[in-house]
Amino acid sequence: MLNVLKIYELRRDVFIKASQDEVFSFFSQAKNLNAITPPWLHFEILTPLPIKIGRQTRIDYSLKLLGLRFPWKTEITEWQPPDLFIDKLIKGPYRHWEHTHRFKRKNHGTVMQDIVLYAVPGFVLAPPLHFFFVRSRLEKIFSYREEALLRIFKEASPKP
Repeated sequence: MLNVLKIYELRRDVFIKASQDEVFSFFSQAKNLNAITPPWLHFEILTPLPIKIGRQTRIDYSLKLLGLRFPWKTEITEWQPPDLFIDKLIKGPYRHWEHTHRFKRKNHGTVMQDIVLYAVPGFVLAPPLHFFFVRSRLEKIFSYREEALLRIFKEASPKP
């Protein structure tokens, strides 16, 4: 049987009225993940803080989905301050997860772009699982993240 991994993409842009250096600096501190992650995920950073972030940094987390706790381990595979970093899943609830964070100067602020490439577990059940549950849950998580960033940087601007 052929095992084809279906990769989905989630892309979100948010305009933040802060310098690119300020926004990148915020993302350079792992502890700030708590501030932009929805409380209903019960997200915990397990790696002792502070974490020196750079290429090949590995970070352990845990989170809850449907009442079940999942381990989540990522590695920073690209680190290009203040423009970009990429983290990839080593262990977690997805078959594949690659999260690109891009930061671009624009109109006296910064466009922060998330591009997530992911694959859902479940083999034959993966497409309906994605359609009925995963995609909408990820959209809620990234909407929360956007609102939190705008609150933190005190800017509620429209999308670029």
